Amino acid sequence: MLLDGLVLGIDHVGVCVSKMDDAGALWSSLLGLAVAHRECVDAQKTEAAFVDLPDGAAAVELVSPMAGNDGLVKFLAKRGDGLHHLAFAVTDIRAALARLEAAGVPLIDRAPRPGARGHLVAFLHPKAMGGTLVELVERRPQPTSGGEQ
Repeated sequence: MLLDGLVLGIDHVGVCVSKMDDAGALWSSLLGLAVAHRECVDAQKTEAAFVDLPDGAAAVELVSPMAGNDGLVKFLAKRGDGLHHLAFAVTDIRAALARLEAAGVPLIDRAPRPGARGHLVAFLHPKAMGGTLVELVERRPQPTSGGEQ
């Protein structure tokens, strides 16, 4: 009930990968869909690529560490490529974080930060959800021109 009325649905499933090109080809082949968007997210020291599922369904986000992202480097060293996080789209990320913090839910981020595609994001600490890393995403409007990579 903590996020009642704020959750829009699953935004994406994050998969940590060591080789973005290889992973993009693998996921594209499996799903029969091209990588729809790829970018470097300097604020998080990651490279991200998205395979968007049809009809606005959740996406698969491939995430790879850039220099200085020790967390993802350690993740890959310990586990190899694999499921990293589950992300939920919310209508108001600040309200969601305020509710969670007031309830004592362990958070990595107490304020939103810039994420891929220009969205605002924040992470709950994995111990909040029994070891699963959860990301909250407040979506920003996307350009309508064909300018995305």
